[in-house]
Amino acid sequence: MQKGTIQAEPYDFEFDLDTTALVMIDMQRDFVEPGGFGEMLGNDVSLLRSSIEPCKTVLEAARKAGIFIIHTREGHRPDLADLQPAKKERGHLDTGIGDVGPMGRILVRGEVGHDIIPELYPVAGEPVVDKPGKGAFYDTDLLGILRNRNIKTLIVCGVTTEVCVHTTVREANDRGFNALVPEDCTASYFPEFKRVALEMIKAQGGIFGWVSDSKKVVAGLQKAAAGS
Repeated sequence: MQKGTIQAEPYDFEFDLDTTALVMIDMQRDFVEPGGFGEMLGNDVSLLRSSIEPCKTVLEAARKAGIFIIHTREGHRPDLADLQPAKKERGHLDTGIGDVGPMGRILVRGEVGHDIIPELYPVAGEPVVDKPGKGAFYDTDLLGILRNRNIKTLIVCGVTTEVCVHTTVREANDRGFNALVPEDCTASYFPEFKRVALEMIKAQGGIFGWVSDSKKVVAGLQKAAAGS
């Protein structure tokens, strides 16, 4: 076992390389790239794009350290059979889920906008979990994948902080996982939502998990991989 420690709040995060996974949440073109669904809704995607380089740094360090890496994408079957009517109707959007948007049908698997951005694209051996909801555990095989690998601790990156990242961290907590979120590896269209979401995770002695940053995560992974 190669144990390590990452400086974090509310206290240091302890992990073992063999039982740790990096979970990259929903770094999809429609959310993060200019001209996608997120921008079509009037959001400033540059706020989300600020997380790309820190995520890339952590992803590269995780690959070098040899920990398990998994990516998620929010989206639905092309026939929309897994799309709940309440989700489809929410927001009263003129162009919503399943409709043709700037990058193909919005939140539909197989469309250009649904896919992961090139900067963080998975490599061979890194599973991609397609999820129909906000949380990565809901109606997916993520739990089985993690259990099969004997994963106990998670480093969770991605977007958006207060929605899919936060929901996944809460789900992970209820399933017995310890989760850490590097603050610069996550982002929101609403910076205040990000700040409060991260405060909630680490409050009361880490009620949902830990918060750190990319530099501290990389340092912890490198040190553990070196066996020092």
